Amino acid sequence: MSIFSRIARLSAAMALIAASLATPVQAEEWRFSTPTPAAHIYTRTAERIAQAIGAEGKDRVTVAPANQLGDVPTVLSLLQGGALQFAVVPVGDLTNRDPAFFGWFLPRKFDSLEGAAKAAHSKEALEMLDRLGTQGLVGLAYVLNGQRHVLSRKPIASVEDFRNLKVRAFQSDIFRAWWSALGAAPTALPLPEIMPSLITGVIDAVDVDLEIVNALRMYEQAPHVTLTRHMVFPGVILASRTWWERLDPARQEKVRAVIAEAQRWALDDVVAGETALVERLAKAGAKVAQFDGAQFSTQVETVRKQFIDRDPLIRAFDQAN
Repeated sequence: MSIFSRIARLSAAMALIAASLATPVQAEEWRFSTPTPAAHIYTRTAERIAQAIGAEGKDRVTVAPANQLGDVPTVLSLLQGGALQFAVVPVGDLTNRDPAFFGWFLPRKFDSLEGAAKAAHSKEALEMLDRLGTQGLVGLAYVLNGQRHVLSRKPIASVEDFRNLKVRAFQSDIFRAWWSALGAAPTALPLPEIMPSLITGVIDAVDVDLEIVNALRMYEQAPHVTLTRHMVFPGVILASRTWWERLDPARQEKVRAVIAEAQRWALDDVVAGETALVERLAKAGAKVAQFDGAQFSTQVETVRKQFIDRDPLIRAFDQAN
């Protein structure tokens, strides 16, 4: 083959490569699952991400709130298989997969939402997200929905008032341990069953965040909102690792930038809006009462001892934050 033929073939090959690189990336349809209704911060954050991605005019994100695509185990399976692109999953559900996430639920860990928002950016918190890669998931960011409080049919003024109380609690070891330490009877119920159970007396109270109380108008079934601030309750914005690794690096960076902005907005919104949300609930008819967290000292220590060494990262997270 002459040198001219070789040059011609090389030029043709280079032209083909250049053409392929110039070919625009095809727009895609992505789905984003959340476990909460439209008014909740988890879903509002997902909508903000969807709008930002859609504003570029290429990819489109459809948000499916209130577990429309299935419960959390189903959503996690969809993510792992690549059939779903994004989801917000409560950190409580992730404690069953990696005990390091128990660090977020050490009782009375955070005196304020500002402290929890800062912890979401800590090295230890990000290491928890990185660990999810071995489970076919990509942990992209945390989103807070505020502190945990108690919604009840009757007023609560002291630790003694929790004794024998039938409380709907999140289905996680540390939540069961917390309520058991208080002498209450923790009960796991799906979200749609909470309000009927309050009406019929199956449960007396709910371990809850104010966002969901407001979104579902839960105070209409149980009017007493006791601000215990016994834990925080973050969620994690997850992506399917199978799907994520098919994206080109430039697209990944754009998605990360959008999610980072949405995370900043969501954390600021929750921190700034806590007082306003309490006022809104009071105006709507909820009977809001403060609770002296110092009354929990014995129970806090009991639960900390049970969980602080479940994983070395828990203690590291606790010490760093």
